[in-house]
Amino acid sequence: MRLRIRKTYWPRHALILTDTPRPDCPDCDGEGGHNYDYGDWATGEYAGTDWEPCPCWNEDRYWVLLPLPCLPRRTPAGGYSDEPPF
Repeated sequence: MRLRIRKTYWPRHALILTDTPRPDCPDCDGEGGHNYDYGDWATGEYAGTDWEPCPCWNEDRYWVLLPLPCLPRRTPAGGYSDEPPF
C-alpha cells in the first residue's frame, strides 16, 4: 500500500490519507484504472466515457487526518462587486 496526503471537499473539507495505485501494476501501468468510451445502443453514437478501476487500488480507502473548517463566502450586499479583480 502506497499512502499520500490529499485535501478533499466531499463529504466535508478535510485532509485525508489515501491509497495510491501500484506503480508497477501490469494491468493499469500505475494509472489506477482504465477509461473506456461507450455509445448509445440505438444510434451507435458516442454517449460518454466510463472509468473502470484496477483491482490493485481501492479508491474508496481513505482515513480522515484533520477536518478543515468550511469558511463562508463573503458576498457584497447587492451580490456583485466592482472591486478588482472583476
